[in-house]
Amino acid sequence: MAAVKNSLPRRQFDVVVVGAGGAGMRCSLQLAQAGLSVAVLSKVFPTRSHTVAAQGGIGASLGNMSEDNWYWHMYDTVKGSDWLGDQDAIEFMCREAPNAVYELEHFGMPFDRNPNGTIYQRPFGGHTSNFGEKPVQRACAAADRTGHALLHTLYQRNVAARTQFFVEWMALDLLRNEAGDVLGVTALEMETGDIYVLEAKTTVLATGGAGRIWAASTNAFINTGDGLGMAARAGLPLQDMEFWQFHPTGVAGAGVLITEGVRGEGGILLNKDGERFMERYAPTLKDLAPRDFVSRSMDQEIKEGRGCGDGSHVVLKLDHLGAETINKRLPSIREIAIRFANVDPIKEPIPVVPTIHYQMGGIPANYNGQVVTTKDGQTKVVNGLYAIGECAAVSVHGANRLGTNSLLDLVVFGRAAGNHIVASHPERQHSHQPIPESSIDYSLDRVNKLESRTSGEKVQDVGNAIRVSMQHHCGVFRTMKLLNEGVDQIEELAKRVDNIAYQDKSKVFNTARVEALELTNMIEVARATTKSAANRKESRGAQALSDYPERDDVNWLKHTLWYSEGSRLDYKPVQLKPLTVETFPPKARTF
Repeated sequence: MAAVKNSLPRRQFDVVVVGAGGAGMRCSLQLAQAGLSVAVLSKVFPTRSHTVAAQGGIGASLGNMSEDNWYWHMYDTVKGSDWLGDQDAIEFMCREAPNAVYELEHFGMPFDRNPNGTIYQRPFGGHTSNFGEKPVQRACAAADRTGHALLHTLYQRNVAARTQFFVEWMALDLLRNEAGDVLGVTALEMETGDIYVLEAKTTVLATGGAGRIWAASTNAFINTGDGLGMAARAGLPLQDMEFWQFHPTGVAGAGVLITEGVRGEGGILLNKDGERFMERYAPTLKDLAPRDFVSRSMDQEIKEGRGCGDGSHVVLKLDHLGAETINKRLPSIREIAIRFANVDPIKEPIPVVPTIHYQMGGIPANYNGQVVTTKDGQTKVVNGLYAIGECAAVSVHGANRLGTNSLLDLVVFGRAAGNHIVASHPERQHSHQPIPESSIDYSLDRVNKLESRTSGEKVQDVGNAIRVSMQHHCGVFRTMKLLNEGVDQIEELAKRVDNIAYQDKSKVFNTARVEALELTNMIEVARATTKSAANRKESRGAQALSDYPERDDVNWLKHTLWYSEGSRLDYKPVQLKPLTVETFPPKARTF
């Protein structure tokens, strides 16, 4: 169809932020306080964004509970990333961490307190003192509801700053001109079914992860990779999508997260023999080794016949901590264990199994949040587009993220992007650039094809097929045979996605329509993941490939870039040079 220029209603803003989680709201707060007109789009009410599910803490070298400094935090993050993290961005994040946490404290975030009034900090996996000497207490916690406290704090501050929230709106596609500049988004208002053109001088993607492409996931149902799908369809690359974190402790059979904070408080993992098996795999850090390491150790115990119950899981023991500590420091975990595992952790251990949790890859961006592309070794900024939070690859997490660095990533880079946008003074730009009608037509055509199709594949059937395929082919341990089968299966499923249909053609709160649109994003992420993983011929961080069991720094110390058109791959070097300190050269990871 050919769209008439004024066929869609239009709204104009200085900045449109897509996503109202921790990153989106930390960015929008900077923008609103600076007096910019900012619209924040969210598929759910802001305090229901997935940041609310983060439990254990936010990492910062405050040194309240034990000696610490940001340089040790930087080393742990570089090592945790298996040297695939960019050291300039990692230095920036770890230096900014204490200020970011103190700022949250001044915003009113209700951190737990030490007897002397300072912020309580607990140990977390992979965080050490003096470059790996011993575990350090670095996770600033609000019981086991840190993300909940963070999200509510930021929402209240945004309300005070008069940020405009567009609740139950879904962004559909980026709008670009011939030069490739981003000029806003098309968006669906779920309440009415109307599609709008939201014109923006700057667009910020803060859409979170895409963990719902797996069958067993700790992710909310809203985590369908919308920002990644938008970027991929706009011709932008997705970076390092082979690296997905399996959280060691999801409730067996349910996938609900049991925070690493349980092990930070002293909980231990046991096999069927009652053995604390992590002492064999990581003699120094034991249960507080990085997540990729613990997940593989658990999976190996299960595969070698030392699993508990029916042999499909291990158990997390915390009854020895005592009822007082559990009820004070881990109240939500007790509630989750009772509801989802039918056990009371005060009396008995929790059955746990590695469960997909977090994407380390995403839309490539620098530490100011600007989206970048790379061609012939030259990096170029995409004008008018920023990406922050889990949907972005800055890249501070590399091949494996340390616990507590996710909440830190949100607030540090959300604030940095906000400051960078404010400094560019979008309010002084004379007017919004004209949007090519072809860009709007593309988005409308996508929706209209779905709307007009009266028969075809069921959205749920194709979605379940994607999840089953990803679970089988892209697990904790991978083989080239499995990955190559996965690539072929997902490409076949992409053809089925092109043929999905739904019967309900109503406009008002049509969830079938929303789920169909979400599936078009999920398939892009699945394609990027399988193709990127099948072509990285080494084991690094979350990519444990039995055909290539060793890390290969000679050939693979580089970022993967995947392009949707033709499922094409490219690569760019890792930034090993920090901003002000010396490089941490690659070495073997031991714990």
